[in-house]
Amino acid sequence: MKDQVTRRRFVQTAAAGSAALAGLSAGRAPTVFAAAADKPALLGGTPTHQGGWPKWPQWDESWEPEIVEVLRSGRWCSSGGGGPAEAFEVAYAELLGAKGCVSTSSGTTALLTALHVMGVDAGDEVIVSPYTFIATYNVVLMHKALPVFADTDPATLTMDPTTIESRITDRTRAILPVHIYGMPCDMDPINAIARKRNLAVVEDACQAWTAEYKGRKCGTLGDLGCFSFQNSKHIPAGEGGAVSGMNQELLDRCWSYHNCGRAHGTFKGSGSFSRGTNYRMTHYQAALLRQEIDKLVTDTKRRQENGDYLTAGLKEIPGVEPVRLPDGSRAVWHLYPFRYDKEQFHGLSRDQFRRAMSAEGIPCSGGYNEQYFDGLLDEAINSRGYQRLFSAERLKAYRDSLQELKGNKQVCETTVGMFNTLLLAERSDMDHILDAIRKIQAHSAALVG
Repeated sequence: MKDQVTRRRFVQTAAAGSAALAGLSAGRAPTVFAAAADKPALLGGTPTHQGGWPKWPQWDESWEPEIVEVLRSGRWCSSGGGGPAEAFEVAYAELLGAKGCVSTSSGTTALLTALHVMGVDAGDEVIVSPYTFIATYNVVLMHKALPVFADTDPATLTMDPTTIESRITDRTRAILPVHIYGMPCDMDPINAIARKRNLAVVEDACQAWTAEYKGRKCGTLGDLGCFSFQNSKHIPAGEGGAVSGMNQELLDRCWSYHNCGRAHGTFKGSGSFSRGTNYRMTHYQAALLRQEIDKLVTDTKRRQENGDYLTAGLKEIPGVEPVRLPDGSRAVWHLYPFRYDKEQFHGLSRDQFRRAMSAEGIPCSGGYNEQYFDGLLDEAINSRGYQRLFSAERLKAYRDSLQELKGNKQVCETTVGMFNTLLLAERSDMDHILDAIRKIQAHSAALVG
């Protein structure tokens, strides 16, 4: 398995039995734990965890009657408003504490909708988190705008607010922070910069359903927030998304844009139609999602409890350190990440550590790579359109600036994490995870050989 993969492939791999995140820790000597006396599985020992892990997605037969009723009704399209799509929008907005929400066909189309409504246009620039699924890059490129990357804070894996202002130019229109893995960004300083510089804030909360920052849910912290309900997500419908917010006028504009530009609510457009597209969710997807809300709440509580338990345990193991969250925040753990220092494991590389964990029955995998070097951005900035919109000097400076993302480089090279379904297992299974790490550390010198 490749160490570095796209988010989608990463999640698919993790769902079948993989996940990851690692980092650097202070220089303490490796500690040998008495509980780790058994040999690791790679050295002929017995795997620590011999059972399976919860599968995903999970189906409940009690959801079937309502979905069948929608299918039999023949009213599957949500273009006219009302029905199951509106019922889900009301329920999801209530869950978030938002003014409202607009359901969309995917998280990507939610982001496209929000950026359009906030005025992002050809030739603009958007400050973006680099450590994210590629869709966050693509939605900016789809607007023929330039995704300009603030650096990643290695301690949090999210956008480092201190690196934003140096990236702002006279073309900057918006900031697009990503609550990656369900971990809230530090939104207060981000919003303060946005207010100071008159910029929009669109939250990519596609992995952060009900995550909290200082008493408020992600998706209510910026001008607009965007969610995904893709197959791997905590509330899945195969595909699907939503835009949430606290401003009714902005939400009405989102509804209009996602529904072919039809006038809606406070937004009348320039007549019967304004610029728009078809990013609508189907009624049967919405019927499924609305019924999954209670399960989302219950599952999130279990993930958080097991995540808290793992965090406490990992703090006792030199060389592995949980990710730091902003004060007053609660993550929902789409992936559970921790930071890994190979020097505390006798130089055992991240790849070797991952293989050892997998052999113990604890699936691990690498996270995102430095995707801005994968060719996507070169394809964009070398295109006829971008060369018309931006000067050669700006595009060269932009390309050169990618070398400055030292924090993100560190994160991409050192992170390890576990897919969220592991956190739906029993408390004893969390002990298996901790015991496996202790065992690997105790025998890390032999594993290096």
